[in-house]
Amino acid sequence: MAKFSKDKKTILSGIKPSGELTLGSYIGAIRNWASLQSDYNCIYCIADMHAITVRQDPALLRKRTLIQLAQYIACGIDPDKNVLFIQSHVPAHAELGWVLNCYTMVGELNRMTQFKDKSARHADNINAGLYDYPVLMAADILLYQADLVPVGEDQKQHVEICRDIARRFNGIYGNVFTLPDPYIPSVGARVMSLADPESKMSKSEDDSGCILLLDRPEDIMARFKRAVTDSETEIRYDPVSKKGISNLISIYSAVTGKSIPDVEREFAGCGYGSFKQTVGEAVVELLRPMREETERLLADRAYLNTVLASGADQAARIAARTLGKVYKKVGFYTADK
Repeated sequence: MAKFSKDKKTILSGIKPSGELTLGSYIGAIRNWASLQSDYNCIYCIADMHAITVRQDPALLRKRTLIQLAQYIACGIDPDKNVLFIQSHVPAHAELGWVLNCYTMVGELNRMTQFKDKSARHADNINAGLYDYPVLMAADILLYQADLVPVGEDQKQHVEICRDIARRFNGIYGNVFTLPDPYIPSVGARVMSLADPESKMSKSEDDSGCILLLDRPEDIMARFKRAVTDSETEIRYDPVSKKGISNLISIYSAVTGKSIPDVEREFAGCGYGSFKQTVGEAVVELLRPMREETERLLADRAYLNTVLASGADQAARIAARTLGKVYKKVGFYTADK
C-alpha cells in the first residue's frame, strides 16, 4: 500500500482502457508518471467509466483493463509507491459526478472542444455521457484533492473547467476542493502517427502508424519502415515543413535521451531508410522489457487482483472524506449511527 505524506503534493491521472497503450502514451504520460512517484503522492486510475462513452465490447474492455494495469506496473509504476485502481471500483466517482453536474453550467459544457470532435467521429452515438465527460473527470480530480493533473496540451481545457466547477462550489460552501493545476511535461508530451504525422498517435484501430507497447518487434520495424517522411533527404528537425522526419527525430530523442541537435548531428548525411531502421530498433529495445514483464504479470492474475483490491480500498478511503464533506455541505441528511 502506498504511503502518502502531507508534505508532498498530490497528482492524479488516468487513461481509458478503450485500446492498448501506445508508444505515445508511454512517452507522453506513463514514463513521466513513473518519474514523479518519489516526489509526489500519486494516484493513477484505469478510467473504464470514461471508456463507455463510446460503445465497447464488454469482454474486450475487461481484458484491456487488466492488461493496462499490468502495463502500468511493467512501465515502472510501483504499486507500493502509487495508488493504482480501476475507476468503477470506487463508486464515489459517479456519486460526486452527479453532485458536480448540479454546479456545472450548460454553456461551459457547450464550449468543450473534445465533445465537438468526438461527436463528429461518433455521429451515431452522441450520448449524454460523451457530453458530460468533463464533469466526471472533474469528480475524478476533486475527490482526491489533487494539486496537479498530468495532461497534454489538448487536455488543458478539462482541467480549466474542473477549476471553474471547484471555484463555484467553494464560493458557495467554503474551502471544500483544492484547485488543481495542469502538469505538462516539458518534453515528450506529443507523439504523432507514423502514417499521418499531422495527427496524434492513436490507439484507434484505423491508425496504421500506431506503435503499441505489446507489439512484436517485426511489426514495430515494419511500421517504422513505412513511416511517412518527405521528398527531401536531409534529417533535420522542422515540425512545420518536415513533419514526418521531425516526428521520427522526436521519438528517437525521447527513446535515447539524446537532444534533438545531437540527433541531427548523428544522422547528418544519412538516408531516411537508414534512419528509420535505427529509430525502429531503438523503440524495439525500449519496449522489449516492458512487453516481457507485462506478459509475466498477466500470468499472475492473483497478484494483479491483490493490487487492484488494495488500490481501490485506499482510493475509496481518500474519496470518502471528500464525498462526506460535499454531502454535508449540500445538505444531504445522514442518519445517526
